[in-house]
Amino acid sequence: METSFHNNEVLTAGLPLDKASKALILVHGRGGTAADILQLQQHLLLKDFAIFAPQATQNTWYPYSFLAPPAQNEPWLTAAISSLGRLMERVQKSIATDHIYLAGFSQGACLSLEFAARHAQRFGGVIAFTGGLIGDRIYADNYQGNFAGTPIYIGSSDTDPHVPLTRVYASENILNNMGAIVQTDIFPGMAHTILEPEIAAANRILSGNDQSATR
Repeated sequence: METSFHNNEVLTAGLPLDKASKALILVHGRGGTAADILQLQQHLLLKDFAIFAPQATQNTWYPYSFLAPPAQNEPWLTAAISSLGRLMERVQKSIATDHIYLAGFSQGACLSLEFAARHAQRFGGVIAFTGGLIGDRIYADNYQGNFAGTPIYIGSSDTDPHVPLTRVYASENILNNMGAIVQTDIFPGMAHTILEPEIAAANRILSGNDQSATR
């Protein structure tokens, strides 16, 4: 059953939710942990943020490649989307959605993009460190709403063994068509990691929402 996976274990950092003006949800990758991804806060501009890092069951959000047919990753995938949804609803009780940001690495980047596309609205921003929309193909019927100018960043490699360029560009295209403002950076020969230019791009999004948010 869906309830067997990803049961609301969330680490927190930064400001208490009732003291913060923004929130960041950090989503770890396969084999990673919430504690691991929280270490990113050392490199990000998060002065006014409440920070949340959900923990996946057995350190993976779904068992197979994000390029597998979605049915092969069930019920894990649906449970992962639902887990992010519950956390988003918790944060939305205190902070407007246009001041809530999603960021993830690898499998967490894929899940962040997938969740955002299935619930498109004006987020503060979405940051995907090596990822793309989930499925053996793009399932456009799964995506609804309009991003209303949400900034989305996708950084990846031209040789990444897990995330092909074709999926990065296909994801960029559909997100743009849904009203997002997407910046995609491809780094030649980059290992499966996060580079300083990606951190800089993330910080531009995290620090720049106040001037562009719509309410």
